[in-house]
Amino acid sequence: MTDRPGEPKTGSDKPADAIVLTDLKKQFGDLVAVDKVSFSVKSGELFGLLGPNGAGKTTIINMLTTLLIPTSGDAVIAGFDIRKDPDSVRNNIGIIFQDPSLDIGLTGRENLEFHAIMYNIEAVERKKRIAEVLSVVQLADKADTLVEYYSGGMKRRLEIARGLLHYPKVLFLDEPTLGLDAQTRRSIWDYIRNLNREYQTTVILTTHYMEEANFLCDRIAIIDHGKIIALDTPADLKAGYQGDVITLVTEGPVDHLIARLEEVSWVQEIVSGNGSLSFTVPCGEENLPEIFHLVHTLGVTVRSVSLRKPSLEDVFIHLTGSTIREQDGTRRAAMREKFRRRMMR
Repeated sequence: MTDRPGEPKTGSDKPADAIVLTDLKKQFGDLVAVDKVSFSVKSGELFGLLGPNGAGKTTIINMLTTLLIPTSGDAVIAGFDIRKDPDSVRNNIGIIFQDPSLDIGLTGRENLEFHAIMYNIEAVERKKRIAEVLSVVQLADKADTLVEYYSGGMKRRLEIARGLLHYPKVLFLDEPTLGLDAQTRRSIWDYIRNLNREYQTTVILTTHYMEEANFLCDRIAIIDHGKIIALDTPADLKAGYQGDVITLVTEGPVDHLIARLEEVSWVQEIVSGNGSLSFTVPCGEENLPEIFHLVHTLGVTVRSVSLRKPSLEDVFIHLTGSTIREQDGTRRAAMREKFRRRMMR
């Protein structure tokens, strides 16, 4: 009987955890890129790994896929140790790289044929599997078209098909929808979610799109400066961020308003740009009259006001400071540390 995607290829029972990291560390000279990271991913889970550029995401993925040797610590993928048995790890994972890696001078089918041969899949089984994965990503009718004539979304779907060809237990997706338009991106989300549910393939996803992580992931780990600073479901991450977000669309300079808001103890996470000003308050409905009074006193012209619950992006900015990092010891840095500790309990 042929194994299906997500099913064990060994005689042993499928482990409860498809991925287990224990104090995994990678150091390049004096730079600690990944600093003793530990977490586990359940079999069949769709797990997100988020972080700013340079936070350590790609280094973690490269170690888990045996492209980098850890400095210390360990990881087990699909029951196999990345140090002791890297060949078995490679045989049980699929990788969709951030950068395109298809041969555009070949047809979709020929790209899959070449990949299957590299995995020593026999001719009869190869034909069967290629037909199956093409059907999964709905490219059967384009199988014999040169890849150079594929759209961006079609190329990404073909790469997903290629990653599924050898029936991996764990599929790594590195920025799978980067550069695609919104409609195509949403289509790719549906393919990822369907293969995860239908085949119970464990998926670990890196992305810079907060909406993508929120839509797809069962749980999310946020990494910054090589450390995991929060790990939970998207809903619980957002629930742990106390308060409401007020956004003001204004006319003219608002530096004086920002300065006054920074003096208000219950106003947090002030973010400005493109004519809008967003900040977090404990209770939006109760705090709005005071905000209006302050705006009126300062003579600031407000074109529109919105009030909403925090998004995953709000949580991300709160924890990482986005691309602007405050010095240790500031009020906002202290608040982020308090929030991080609560999330890790």
